[in-house]
Amino acid sequence: MTPTTVTAGNDAGASATPKYPMKRGCPFDPPAELAQLRAEKPISRVRLWDGSSPWLVTRYGDVRSLLADPRVSADIDRPGYPATSASILARRKNSRSFIAMDDPEHARYRKMLISDFTVRRTESLRPLVEKTVNELLDAMQRGPRPVDLVEAFALPLPSMVICQMLGVPYADHDFFQSHSRALLDLSVDVQESMRANDELREYLTGLVAAKEAEPTDDVLGRLAQQRVLTGELSRDDAVSMALLLLVAGHETTANMLGFGTLTLLQHPEQAAEVRGGDPAVVNSTVEELLRLLTVVHSGRRRVAIEDIEIGGVTIHAGEGIIAAGEAANRDPAAFVLPDDLDIHRANNHHVAFGFGVHQCLGQPLARLELQIAYPALLRRFPGLRVDVPVEEIRFRDQMVVYGVQALPVNW
Repeated sequence: MTPTTVTAGNDAGASATPKYPMKRGCPFDPPAELAQLRAEKPISRVRLWDGSSPWLVTRYGDVRSLLADPRVSADIDRPGYPATSASILARRKNSRSFIAMDDPEHARYRKMLISDFTVRRTESLRPLVEKTVNELLDAMQRGPRPVDLVEAFALPLPSMVICQMLGVPYADHDFFQSHSRALLDLSVDVQESMRANDELREYLTGLVAAKEAEPTDDVLGRLAQQRVLTGELSRDDAVSMALLLLVAGHETTANMLGFGTLTLLQHPEQAAEVRGGDPAVVNSTVEELLRLLTVVHSGRRRVAIEDIEIGGVTIHAGEGIIAAGEAANRDPAAFVLPDDLDIHRANNHHVAFGFGVHQCLGQPLARLELQIAYPALLRRFPGLRVDVPVEEIRFRDQMVVYGVQALPVNW
């Protein structure tokens, strides 16, 4: 089969990401090619940066089915795995995270963290999140205008919260935020990416070592003590887990806050409902924004370990798979008027957090932060508006996590 000429996510070395058109649902929608493929060739070959041609899966039902199938592997070391970029491939082979492992190895590491990310445990953080939100909004209100919402609010909020949870000093945020961006930037060369990875690992190694000597009541402190007391975890493993939690714990939510606010401001009637603060409306709004925006635009990467027949196509063992969540979450077979923002959408079973055993561990925390932040921001600044034409907003076209580079706002 001849590979279809489209990019799968924003792979480095592939053709430039097309300018997204204005739509009713979202200011900048996924490429039209994804919707066309979903309708005409929902399981099709695509060409990646390294010349490989994995299968791109775009229908909602197929994405869920494959992500839950034990015949697909998340192990980046397996031949045929469709790595997102050369730099990510080089980094993960050097320091592999448990999200790039299969059970039972994956389950063993995940079990060490699950108690810190339960719904009950996350709910106990509500006072911290509310306090942090109010302090950031106070600072915005006192400061000059216009203000970049990303710098003033969207990025510091999840960064402060994840630092508190992990036991990472927020005073070091400039360091870990800049290094995180380098890790997620698909246009960064391998050397720069590896340098950022090594420096961030060195920083976290120092923190873990300090917590081994002096226990602390935080996630890294508990991992460090588990290592000391049981020997089940190497220091490198603890650092890899810390790196994943730190980067994922602030990057995804930060982009949802900036991009989600932009989307709400394009829909003032629905924003007004969110401003009202009704918990049911706020909760459904968060789910709808997660579905509509699906900020992880590089897909969930897998490789088949057995032959799989799905949707009339046979994916052979050793062939790569990219489950395109942003296409699945816009599938008209699963969602009515999928390109529209509908904050009252019922039964919103999106796959923004993935699906199956690798479904995002931190989703309760992300939901809590978004549920508190959106209405608080809109209540504090009822006249909030974007201060530049939408066409001038720069988007994160070459990043693993999509969003806005900056969002100048006024009120």
